[in-house]
Amino acid sequence: MSDGPGDGPAPGHGGSLAALGLGALGIVFGDIGTSPLYALRETFHGHGHVLPVTDANVHGSLSIITWSLVIVISVKYVAFVMRADNGGEGGILALTALLRPKSGFSGRRRHLLTLGLFGTALLYGDAAITPAISVLSAVEGLEIATPRVEPLVVPIAVVILVGLFAVQRRGTTAIARVFGPVMAVWFGVLALLGLGQILETPSVLGAVNPIHAVRFFTDNRADGFLALGSMFLVVTGGEALYADMGHFGRRPIQAAWFAAVLPALLVSYYGQGALLLRDPGAIDSPLYRMTPSWGLYPMIGLATVATVIASQALISGVFSITMQAIQLGYAPRHRIRHTSEAAFGQIYIPVINWALMGACIALVVGFGSSTRLASAYGVAVTSTMVITTILFYVVLRERFRWPLAAGVALCGAFLIVDLAYFGANLFKVPQGGWFPLLVAFGMFTLMTTWSTGRSIVAEAMRSNKLPLAEYVHSLRRSHHPPARVRGAAVYLFANAGLTPPALMANVRYNDVLHERIVVLSVETALTPRVLPAKRSSVVDLGDGIYQVTLSYGFMEEPDVMRGLQQGAMSRLSLDAATTVYVLGAEAVRTRTRSGRSMVMWRERLFVLLSRNATPAAQVFSLPADRTLIISRPVDV
Repeated sequence: MSDGPGDGPAPGHGGSLAALGLGALGIVFGDIGTSPLYALRETFHGHGHVLPVTDANVHGSLSIITWSLVIVISVKYVAFVMRADNGGEGGILALTALLRPKSGFSGRRRHLLTLGLFGTALLYGDAAITPAISVLSAVEGLEIATPRVEPLVVPIAVVILVGLFAVQRRGTTAIARVFGPVMAVWFGVLALLGLGQILETPSVLGAVNPIHAVRFFTDNRADGFLALGSMFLVVTGGEALYADMGHFGRRPIQAAWFAAVLPALLVSYYGQGALLLRDPGAIDSPLYRMTPSWGLYPMIGLATVATVIASQALISGVFSITMQAIQLGYAPRHRIRHTSEAAFGQIYIPVINWALMGACIALVVGFGSSTRLASAYGVAVTSTMVITTILFYVVLRERFRWPLAAGVALCGAFLIVDLAYFGANLFKVPQGGWFPLLVAFGMFTLMTTWSTGRSIVAEAMRSNKLPLAEYVHSLRRSHHPPARVRGAAVYLFANAGLTPPALMANVRYNDVLHERIVVLSVETALTPRVLPAKRSSVVDLGDGIYQVTLSYGFMEEPDVMRGLQQGAMSRLSLDAATTVYVLGAEAVRTRTRSGRSMVMWRERLFVLLSRNATPAAQVFSLPADRTLIISRPVDV
C-alpha cells in the first residue's frame, strides 16, 4: 500500500515528530496503557475461571500476551489498518465511509455498511465500560495500602467519575497540555518497576518463545481458552488507537508505540510475571505488589490520573463518533459545542456526556469490583475488531487493489486471532458481557431507525419533485408574479436542485418574494473535512434567485452563516446583518395501519427521536431573530 494522508500530522496539528508522539501518549495510548493494572490478574483469577499460578502458566500467559501485542497491535493496527485512513481520519465509521457509495447500494454493499454501523454501535458499550473499569481498578489499590478502606472504593470511584464528566463541558485544552507528559511518566514508571523485577528473575524472559503459548493451551485446555478472554484485556485500546489517528497522523503514533509504549508494556508484564514466579500470592494485584511500600500511595495517585486520562480519551472519541454519525445521517441532530478554537477535535455533546456518566456509575455500583466488571469487558471490543478486519479486507481489495491471495492471507491471519479472542469472550456474556451487547443493539436500533425514517421523510419531501429552475421559469412567465420586497432570504432545503416547499408556501399564501433569494443545500461529503475554498458552489437561476450548495466533511459542524460569508455572501452581495433565513420543518406523524413503512414501534421511536432532535436553526447556527420556520406534516 502506498503512503496516504494519514502518514503525517493531521490537519491543524503541526509540530515535530517527537512533540506529536508525546501528545499521542496522552490521547491515543491511555486505554491500552492502563491495562497492566488488571490484565495479568484477570488472566489467572478472572470471573468464571481460576488458574494455578505455576511457572508454566506464567510463562505461557506472558508468551500469549507478547505475541498478542505484536500481532494485533503492532502488525494489524499500526502497520496495516492505520493505512486505511479517510482523509487522515481513522476509526470504524471512517472505514465504513470508505465503502459507502455516492449513489446506489448493492445487496453486498448494504450488508457491509450494516456491519460497519453495528461495529460503531459496539464502541458505545466499550466507552461505558472503559472509564468504569479503569478508575475502579486504580482506586482498588487503596485496599493494598489500607484494607480498611474497602467499603469506600466504590464511592470514591463514583466521585471521580462524576468529576470527570462534570468538567467535560469546559473542554480539555488546558488539561491536554499535561496528558502527554503524565502518560510519559506513567509508562516510565511501568518500565522501571518491571525492570527491577526482571533483573531479580531474568529467567522470565524465556516466555518470549511461542512454544510456551502452545503448552499453555495443551496444559489448561478449557480453562486456558477461558483465560484467553481475560488476556484480551492487554490489547483493548487497539480500536481507540485507530479511531484517534486523525489527531496526530500515522507516523507519530507509530513512533510513540514502538519507541515507548510497546517496550514499557512488555517490561511491565514481564516484571509482573517475574514477581509471580517468586511470589504466586502477589496475583491479587501484581502491579501494586511490585511497587515499593514507600511509593504505593504515589503510584495509586499516578494510576488514578492515568485512568482518568484513558477515560477522557475514550469519552472524546465517543463525541467524535457521534458527530460523524450525525453528519452521515445515522443519528438525530444534537447541538455540538467546540470547546477549543485551536483544536478541532475537542467537542462536547451534552446528551452523550450525561448518558455515559449514568452508564459508568451504574456499572461501578452494579458490579462493585474491577474483577466482576472485567467479565463485561471484551465482548464489544473483540466484535469490533472482527468487523474491522472484514471491512479492511474489502478496502484492501477495492481501494488498494491487493491480489485476492495476498488479501486473504493477511486478513485471514488477523481473523484467526480475532475470532479466537471473540470466542473466548462469548463465555462472558452470561456474567456481564450482555451489557455492552445490549448497549450496542440499542444504539444500532436507534441509528438504523433514524436512517430509515429520514429516508422515508426525504422521499415524502421529494414527492412533489419540482425542479427549482422550472419553478423560477414559471414565476417569470406568470401573469401575476409575486411582489418583490427589499432584502434577501435564504431558504434551506436538503435536496439541491428542487424547490423548497417553504418557498412555494410563501409565494402561495403571501404572494411575495425578497429581491434576492438563495436556495441553500448543505451536503455531507464522504471525507472528514472540506477545504474552505471548496466549501460553496453557486448557480445563478436569474431574477435574483440562486442555488447555493455548502459542503462539509463528516467530522465538521455545519455553520451556515460562516460558510456563506466564506464565499457566497460576497459574490451575491448579501448583507449578513439583514438576511432572513427560512426553514421548512417536518411535523412527523405515524401512518395509518394500512400504509406503514416501518413496524409500529419503530415508527413511534422515529417520531420520538424527531421531536427531541435539536432544531435545525441551532444546528446550523442561524440567528434566532431572523429565522422563520414553516412546518408541514409528514407521515412515516
